[in-house]
This record gives sequence, C-alpha cells and structure tokens, in this order.
Amino acid sequence: MVDLGPVGDDSTPLAAAVAEQVNRMALDTRPFPRPRATRVFVVANQKGGVGKTTSTVNIAASMAQHGQRVLVVDLDPQGNASTALQIDHRQGTPGIYEAIVDGQPLSAVIQDCPDLKGLSVVPASIDLAGAEIELVSLVARESRLRKSLDAYLTEREEVGDRIDYVFIDCPPSLGLLTVNALVAGREMLIPIQCEYYALEGLGQLMHNVELIKSHLNPSLSVTTILLTMHDARTRLSAGVADEVRQYFGDLVLRTAVPRSVRISEAPSYQQTVMTYDPTSPGAMSYLEASREIAESKEAR
Repeated sequence: MVDLGPVGDDSTPLAAAVAEQVNRMALDTRPFPRPRATRVFVVANQKGGVGKTTSTVNIAASMAQHGQRVLVVDLDPQGNASTALQIDHRQGTPGIYEAIVDGQPLSAVIQDCPDLKGLSVVPASIDLAGAEIELVSLVARESRLRKSLDAYLTEREEVGDRIDYVFIDCPPSLGLLTVNALVAGREMLIPIQCEYYALEGLGQLMHNVELIKSHLNPSLSVTTILLTMHDARTRLSAGVADEVRQYFGDLVLRTAVPRSVRISEAPSYQQTVMTYDPTSPGAMSYLEASREIAESKEAR
C-alpha cells in the first residue's frame, strides 16, 4: 500500500502552495469597501433546504469580520438564523414578531451577536408562527417590516452609525412574511442548490418577484445568485450550475459553495462556519462570495 502521508501534508510543492493560499485567505482581515448606502438583501427561495439560512448567517458573519456593520433580520419562525448567531429566541423573547405585529421599534428588540463585533440580529421566536394569520387583518399588512426597518436605518444614519448591510432571512414559502421581506428589500439574493429539483420552482419565484415589483416595491431587483451544495465531482452539479449561469448570466457569483461537513456541523455549536472552522473550504467559499458582493457594481 502506498503511504500518502498525513492529511494536510504540505511536503509536496503543490500541497504547500495550496496550504499557503488557504492560510493567507484565512488571515486576510482587510476591511471590505463600504457600500455607498445601506444595502438591504432579501435572502429567499420558495424551495426549502437550499441554503437560505446558512448563506444568510455566513455571508453576514464574513461581512462583519471584514469591517462592515451588519443587521440580520430572522423572519423564519424556526429561528435557525438566531440559533446560529447565538441569539436568545425562546418563546416570549422580543423580536421580529413584536416589531411587525405590535409595532415596537426595531431598536427595542435587536440583540448583538456575542462572537462577531458589528453584527446585530432581530431574532425570531416561535411566536412568529402565528403572524401570517394575524397580519391579514392589520393595516398595510404587506409593508409593516419596511416601515419598521426604514425607521431604524434612518435613526442609525442620524447618529452617524450607519448600517452597511441588512440580510433578511425568509421562510420557504410566499406568505405574508416573505411578502413583507420583498417589500422591505432593495436587492434579492437567491441561493440555488445544485440539484435538479432546485430549478423547478425557479420560474415561479421569478414570476412572484415581478408581481411584487409591479404592485408593491418597484425598487426591488434580483442582484445576486449563489450556487450552494456544489459537488465538482458530479455531472449533475456541473449541469445545474451551467443552466443557472446561462439563465441568470452575470448575476451568478463566480464562487460556488461546496457541500461541506463543517458547514453542517457549525449550527450545532451555535456558530457560523466562519467562526467554527475559518480555514475550511466552506468558510473560504463564503468569504469569497462575500467579497464578490462587497465589490459588486451595486455597492459602488
């Protein structure tokens, strides 16, 4: 049997070069350029399990690690984004429910992420599960999040402490919660899993976005497509990636996020992969995806 050496062996020139590049990227803490104005991203896809929450928390964490002021709005009743960012979201904890249903200001329900300076979170508790029904009878039911978010962002601007990025993590359905997010957002980030079923609902999603633009939020635009769970060893992943790039063109980030055990493990430790294992391929991919977003034409 041939001895291939220990995992991570850098005794060969190629392995050493790869290890050096990974370490250099991991240690690169230079701030990303700040956008000219606050960028409000809606992270949405009607299909579940495509990496919405994972992408939200890891891109937000990467942005915060590189000097940006970031706000994550957890709009999913499961509260997974709150969990990954170590934010208390037990039943009764003030959060997004109180902001959009009861009208409390966001500043009263925001919590700071303990691991990441510059990252704040509006948590979601199980109370949010009933919000879809309660919103039906409320005045301006589709724009309550926008009103609350705009007031908070204006408040921060006035005190000279502007938020650079807002990421709104949506539930996997087009109910009133997701509609509120689409009305509040200015840009849309769509994670697409590199599997065939992920493409099936894409046309319907784009149709719904056009409806929102036509009737409720003309300033909303799809600016970012992120390929997730990519497996370079399979023809299926390559085929889906090619089809998505052909359809969306330059909107698709060059960086695709690979399938990664580390990405899956991180939430069980109430962490993002950016803090759990910052030199892993998954963390490196989210770092590069974040850099692409920060350096895109929309930021300038």
